[in-house]
Amino acid sequence: MLASGGARVAGVMGWPVRHSLSPRLHGFWFERHGIDGLYVPLPVRPEDLADAFRVLPRLGLSGWNVTLPHKEAALRLVDERDAAALRMGAVNTVLVLEDGRTRGLNTDGYGFLANLEEGAPGWREQAGAAVLVGTGGATRAVAWALHGAGRRQLRLVNRTPARAETLARELAAAGAEVEVMAWEERAAALEGACLLVNGTSLGMSGQPALDLPLEALPRQAVVSDLVYVPLETDLLRRARERGNRTVDGLGMLLHQAVPGFTHWGGTVPVVDRGLRACLLETLAAR
Repeated sequence: MLASGGARVAGVMGWPVRHSLSPRLHGFWFERHGIDGLYVPLPVRPEDLADAFRVLPRLGLSGWNVTLPHKEAALRLVDERDAAALRMGAVNTVLVLEDGRTRGLNTDGYGFLANLEEGAPGWREQAGAAVLVGTGGATRAVAWALHGAGRRQLRLVNRTPARAETLARELAAAGAEVEVMAWEERAAALEGACLLVNGTSLGMSGQPALDLPLEALPRQAVVSDLVYVPLETDLLRRARERGNRTVDGLGMLLHQAVPGFTHWGGTVPVVDRGLRACLLETLAAR
């Protein structure tokens, strides 16, 4: 459908931003729900970021998503921040409130849990530790989301121990039971685990596969990869072939968009096969 002069307007802000799937994602929902709306790319240079945050609410935007390299700077520029954004030190969704003030959210953890619930129903009922490989921004969000969902035992594996130790201290202060394991111990970290999450770029197209033997991983454990290009990484393939349930990374991208669209679209959208097919078609065309 074509947008009118009274259309709801939102977008995705980054530099560069042309690679983003968000315009296709939110455009799909606007069209599905028959909403008079428009979601546009917002290529903003870092030096212009503060001006953009100040001006866009005055121009009538309902909000925008934030991608690299602006997520951390966005935390300082919004008027309000939710608890997840404060924990992450980063914002990926900005809502413009009725009074023109901005509220920053971090919805990565929400997206991860929603994707896990969809792809591996009943995962919460399993006993054992969750093993997280990598400690980047997305993995930090996953760690806090798992802690909030009641998963007290976490094992962090990272090439740089200092980064893992920092996250471990933060989680431990909130009551989590966190063990940091050296990269050389990554295979042993899987013993007795109920969940394995790859939060590194290893396995992504153009990157080497994640070198992680799975022999010690229980067959009932769930394996998730935050990478979604390719949709089934080498890790997920190996896990599936040995009988583990697997959850790909595309669903996290789709579910993390729900809170933002709920605000600027005025309705709660559904993540389903039609949406996945639309995004997979877009990825295949690249």
